[in-house]
Amino acid sequence: MKKIITLIVVVSASTTFAQEQPQNMSLTLDQVINLASGNSLDAFRYKNMYLASYWEYRYYQADRLPSFSLNSTPIDFNRYRNKEYNFNTNEEEYVLREYYDADATASLSQKFTLTGGTFYLRSGLGMVKNLNGDKSTSYQSTPVSIGYSQQLNGYNELRWKSRIEPLKYEKAKKEFIQSREMLAMTSTSKFFNLVDAQIQLKIAENNLANADTLYKIGTGRFQVGTVTQDELLNLQLGLLNARQAFNRAQLAVQRYQSDLNSFLAIGKNSITECIVPSRIPDIQVDAAEALDLAIKNNPDILGQEQQLLEQDQSVARAKSEAGLNTSIFAQYGLNQSSDTFSEVYDNPDKSQRLQLGITIPILDWGRRKGQLLMAESNREVVNARIKQERIDFEQNIVQSVMEFNLQSEQVRNAAIADTVAQKGYEVTFQRFLIGKVDVLKLNQARNDRESARKSYISAVNSYWTYFYRLRLLTLYDFINRKPLLEEYDQLLENSSSWK
Repeated sequence: MKKIITLIVVVSASTTFAQEQPQNMSLTLDQVINLASGNSLDAFRYKNMYLASYWEYRYYQADRLPSFSLNSTPIDFNRYRNKEYNFNTNEEEYVLREYYDADATASLSQKFTLTGGTFYLRSGLGMVKNLNGDKSTSYQSTPVSIGYSQQLNGYNELRWKSRIEPLKYEKAKKEFIQSREMLAMTSTSKFFNLVDAQIQLKIAENNLANADTLYKIGTGRFQVGTVTQDELLNLQLGLLNARQAFNRAQLAVQRYQSDLNSFLAIGKNSITECIVPSRIPDIQVDAAEALDLAIKNNPDILGQEQQLLEQDQSVARAKSEAGLNTSIFAQYGLNQSSDTFSEVYDNPDKSQRLQLGITIPILDWGRRKGQLLMAESNREVVNARIKQERIDFEQNIVQSVMEFNLQSEQVRNAAIADTVAQKGYEVTFQRFLIGKVDVLKLNQARNDRESARKSYISAVNSYWTYFYRLRLLTLYDFINRKPLLEEYDQLLENSSSWK
């Protein structure tokens, strides 16, 4: 028994130790983006936002289909005292009454988008039983009843919904595709934050090693008199600064590594080696083409159309409430009543009803007119705002294209500068070792190398940031020359696995 307990403890400790060990991995930018699209909390949130819009649209579609319902009150017992006139005593008195009721109704209804009215077909059966006195029972049937109701005020809510709801759902679909590009932009930012921190750490590590070597060499030269004391102090100060920079770089790597791990929802102890893209697509985007694609695909454009329709809807509703309001209700059916259930469906009588309602505003102190003027004013404000937003949107597209088209050349220039600065530092370092240059020139060469490396990473970061930003605005893949699409059916099939 002791051996078994000892084995369990050892296995548990080994498992815990294995879980706490850091997991080393090498990730490219594309791999980070794919992980973010599948694992991140933002991806989960975007998927569920789309699902909410999908079910909202499904509800709208279901609301337009025929609706069948069954309403029933199987038990309705009523015991009360009612004041009645007694002809025997010529006096009023309270009489105890007891009744038992039951009824059931089946109805089929259909809304008509063209007119905004509702058509229904009903069938029902009811029974009432007197539990005192003669204990009589009475049945009533409605074998069939057809009816139609319609508002005649000029406002058709169903028709407005038929124009707005499909537009809302189409916008939600494009917003979901756009959210993938937002994830790509966020992934790019976090990826290059870690890249920059790792490069800074490597630079700091090299600088610390070089500073230590230079200080040791300087100490030897100071003893033979070839290096002055102020130059030696400068080397010592450089060594101390290099140690501080190395410590700061280590903390920065840990901070950005934790940030990336949290975003990708991977192990908190995972250590990622970021592989910087060595090549970038050399593409140039036409501004007119990008603008056409953005107007065609961007959900903001659909959102503006939705806002315009909603403002027109508000004005139409206000107009209907400001004037004469009429409604019509028509019904035709058959019904019958009997003391026996077997005869309740025999020879039913006709049942007809026609109702016309009219509401005429006479004195409302300008309230309805004020609502109409307010709706029209709001529509004008929204129209003006959307016109300005469209101008800003088009300018933003053109500006984004211009900025992106400059990035590939910026990356090439930064790569050449990085190579030149690295070679320049190596030459200067070797010349320092043989005493051909002083410490100041060596420090300058080192600073130039670090600056060139930072500029290169920044240029690559900017390229991919502008690239995904342009994809986000146009929902178009300019490398493969095709629109960005999403497998919505597969997304719905897999939705149960997220819950």
